[in-house]
Amino acid sequence: MISLTLPDGAQKQLEKPISGLEFAGGISKSLAKKAVAIKLDGELKDLTCQIDRDAQVEIITRESEDGLALLRHDAAHVMAQAVQELFPGTQVTIGPVIENGFFYDFARNEPFHEEDLAKIEQRMRDIVDRDLSITREVWHRQQAIDYFKKQGEAYKAEIIAEIPAGEDVTIYRQGEWLDLCRGPHLPSTGKLGKAFKLTKLAGAYWRGDSRNAMLQRIYGTAWANEKDLKAYLDMLEEAEKRDHRRLGREMDLFHMQEEAPGMVFWHDKGWTLWRTIENYIRHRIRDAGYIEVHTPILIDRKLWEKSGHWEKFREHMFTSESDGTIYALKPMNCPAHVQIFNQGIKSYRDLPLRMAEFGCCHRNEPSGALHGLMRVRSMVQDDAHIFCRENQITDETKTFIDLLQSVYRDLGFTGIEILFADRPEVRVGSDEVWDRAEGALKQAVAAAGLDCKINPGEGAFYGPKLEFNLRDAIGRVWQCGTLQVDFVLPDRLGARYIGEDGERHTPVMLHRAILGSLERFIGILIEHYAGKFPLWMAPLQIVVATITSDADAYARQVVATLRHKGLRVEADLRNEKINFKVREHSVGKVPVLLVLGKREVEQKSVSIRRLGSKEQTSLSLADAVKRLKEEALSPVERPLPDEAKDAAED
Repeated sequence: MISLTLPDGAQKQLEKPISGLEFAGGISKSLAKKAVAIKLDGELKDLTCQIDRDAQVEIITRESEDGLALLRHDAAHVMAQAVQELFPGTQVTIGPVIENGFFYDFARNEPFHEEDLAKIEQRMRDIVDRDLSITREVWHRQQAIDYFKKQGEAYKAEIIAEIPAGEDVTIYRQGEWLDLCRGPHLPSTGKLGKAFKLTKLAGAYWRGDSRNAMLQRIYGTAWANEKDLKAYLDMLEEAEKRDHRRLGREMDLFHMQEEAPGMVFWHDKGWTLWRTIENYIRHRIRDAGYIEVHTPILIDRKLWEKSGHWEKFREHMFTSESDGTIYALKPMNCPAHVQIFNQGIKSYRDLPLRMAEFGCCHRNEPSGALHGLMRVRSMVQDDAHIFCRENQITDETKTFIDLLQSVYRDLGFTGIEILFADRPEVRVGSDEVWDRAEGALKQAVAAAGLDCKINPGEGAFYGPKLEFNLRDAIGRVWQCGTLQVDFVLPDRLGARYIGEDGERHTPVMLHRAILGSLERFIGILIEHYAGKFPLWMAPLQIVVATITSDADAYARQVVATLRHKGLRVEADLRNEKINFKVREHSVGKVPVLLVLGKREVEQKSVSIRRLGSKEQTSLSLADAVKRLKEEALSPVERPLPDEAKDAAED
């Protein structure tokens, strides 16, 4: 008798081994129809896999996270088959599943063109209609190498040659086409359905190394049904409209150029936006008890060797040599902050010490990975390090999370997902130290009542971390804030404090960021708001536009009055029609337009026109200034509610 446990704890008994598909059908016909794979003791298997032992069993359906990954994996294989049918001689290399989709890299002498995507997509649909059986085969390693070499698949043969000698390899065949793959896969190509779309072409070096051949990458997306596909494609279309690079040009915020790859030229309006966000964060951390410091950008490699960063991050560090000494542009601030902590004698009474810096860091990111503000080589982080005792980790974690969630709300984000990233394979520190660090962070998470998902193996090389993911206005997820528990670095760099017992102890170091890179976060803000910032955040808040030149003198008076109140305002006195001015400033995403004509001059009033609205409101200048001044207050400038005010006074 075979005993099986379902995810809800229910037990099923089998008299003999059966396939995963038969097992699903035994539960219900509808479940068998939706099923794409099974999990045996947590391991994904084909539906054809025989269940022949006691195990925990889960039926994987199309709509589940695992099911979607399987559909996308199959879509990649169907795409590869379509490409080789349409373009004989093309080599198939590597084609993984990625977030929301898949890609495959191809080696071909002739370049693909955008119009080829439609042809490939149609052939994929033909392959789905053929409903080709997908079967798993096990080959000897050398047999597979010989086969792919004979087929002219040099890249595939290279991959197999790296598998240890004596090991077998798995091959999946769909019709006459086959590929190296560990699986699992659907029973047939017909089960894939047609909710897929090829999205773009790109270049990619073989194995990501610029010294290797350039391949051609085709991206695609696949979903459980047409409705979900349409929703995703609509989101991509909306994302294109919100692209921060395009809006950055239209709003005159910043630009980038090849003479400084991965580095930003901030224009006046963009730098105003930057300073607005930076000043807001600076105010919040000051109120939260942080001190602010500033440390050198260029530091002797000896410190990076001592901290462990030289070994782990050397390839991403920019270096310079002077008088025989090698210096590195700092990729992060933490070792420098320990140097400040080490000045003078610290007591347990000084802890926690919360040390913040808007530190300029540099990382030598691959040129192909650079992407506007989202992936740069020069960045400023809202970085901070909390030096504390081990018994203070829980309270400091809870306090930080409260601050982080409050900041995100102020900046317009409400959907926050938290991941717990545990020890990576490559790390520093003993297992005992990692046990303590992970245990302390888990205790803090439990005390804070947080609902966390596990992100296995993604901790920092010196400690476990919490990752805070934001969901933007169109549903995309961005990983921004982090909190890392570090028992290793302060010990390596000699940080000590005098405890209550009079002995020297090593503090725990909590690495934390709320926004992360300011460049990247501003890129996220631009796309989240589609450039239509709330008034307090907008780099240019108001434009005073005249209908006739007779209103120019009054317009200058209005501008002076608003500037005196601290508002960011410009005058548009050009000899252009008012509709032209409205359109132009709408493209620039100016939140408020004050329109002045003969009537407004006579009445000492203004006509207020809001971005995205055709309606106008007429107010006296005094009332308009008062209303706009109140609306433009940043969250840290707004009056406290009575209960908060009482607490602050206490």
